Amino acid sequence: MNDLSGIVFNIAQSLPGFLMAIVVHEASHAWMANKFGDPTAKNQGRMTLNPAAHYDPWGTIFFPLLAAVTGFAMIGWAKPVPIEVRNFKKIRPGIFWVSFAGPLSNLIMGTLSAICLAIIATKVSTSWEYYSIFIQMLRYSVFINFILAFFNLIPLPPLDGSKMISSFLKGPALYKYEGLARYTPVIFIVVMFLSFLGIHTLGYLLAPAQMLANYLMFAFVGLFGGLT
Repeated sequence: MNDLSGIVFNIAQSLPGFLMAIVVHEASHAWMANKFGDPTAKNQGRMTLNPAAHYDPWGTIFFPLLAAVTGFAMIGWAKPVPIEVRNFKKIRPGIFWVSFAGPLSNLIMGTLSAICLAIIATKVSTSWEYYSIFIQMLRYSVFINFILAFFNLIPLPPLDGSKMISSFLKGPALYKYEGLARYTPVIFIVVMFLSFLGIHTLGYLLAPAQMLANYLMFAFVGLFGGLT
């Protein structure tokens, strides 16, 4: 019963930050695409913060719950929004900014979460019944947003970072670069296998995200604490 309670508590703490991170990410792609002249995602109801419009059975339900059950914080993904680049008013800038919109939204959300955490940590009494719960929820929100941002900026097709780079390429260079997509699943399988062996390759790649998240939380706590 204690194990079940722990799992439920883990899900309750992780779920708000997780859902907001993946929903804002996809909605931002849709919003930016509409700004550049492609209403495809908007017309399909994807330019919304309603999680029901973005959920993916595996990435939004199964994988995050599996992580929570095994003792990890919830992590996963949402259904990618449909983009038709031929509708863009300016194709190359459109590809770049629509791709960057997702990670950028996570950086903004992570920063806002860090500010909220600092306000609670410095302005709210620790005797408040829900103090530690909100601190943990916001801390997770900071980390998941920065991790998603940095992960999606990895320049491997079809991640957002690769599309940002492809917006500067053309001809044979673009064709060869996009061809790397066939190797991406193998690369991630190798990374997962190395992690199983104790070689946390992905952890090393995402270490800057964790460092930045920690730095912002401490910086804002110091700032708001100094204003009292």
